[in-house]
Amino acid sequence: MLSRFLAGLLCTAGLLTATCADAQPRAPARNYDHTVAGSDPVARFFSFSTSPVARTTVSYPGNHRPGTIVINTKERRLYLVTGSGQAIRYGIGVGRVGFGWSGVTRVAAKREWPDWTPPEQMLKRRPDLPRFMPGGPDNPLGARALYLGASLYRIHGSNEPETIGQAVSSGCFRLTNEDVIDLYNRVPVGAAVIVQQ
Repeated sequence: MLSRFLAGLLCTAGLLTATCADAQPRAPARNYDHTVAGSDPVARFFSFSTSPVARTTVSYPGNHRPGTIVINTKERRLYLVTGSGQAIRYGIGVGRVGFGWSGVTRVAAKREWPDWTPPEQMLKRRPDLPRFMPGGPDNPLGARALYLGASLYRIHGSNEPETIGQAVSSGCFRLTNEDVIDLYNRVPVGAAVIVQQ
């Protein structure tokens, strides 16, 4: 009887150990949010920002639904319509001459610390670029990316805050990492995006 009890106890311990081991994540998730300036509570309290164009709530008359993103490439600003005639305004970097575009699309996907594979067209212009770069603080897509429709274009972060307000990209829209994290947390997949030139 004692041997059956001990055998049962050992089996139970083995099952618990196996169950607990299976509950552990296979690999840690890549999250580098602690590397983003302004991500700590003290910096947020004092409104510290790395963006040369401060994020702010502004008056925004119009008939866009709340949650709509309106990108004004001439102003180099992105507006997230919040409703009641207001929007959150973000400074952005836009496409350089020859890479600007306009139209209406939707946020098709969202990624945190996305990997980057430069498209063939970009590699032809810049053969010095890596063929692949894993997500992280040195990745040019920054902390978050919102993928626009079926295109190669994205709204993404940047590890070069000095480019905000400039026309430097190949058609994507870049924000500081802290601003793109804020936008990412507010915008769902499927949100409308209107790009104006």
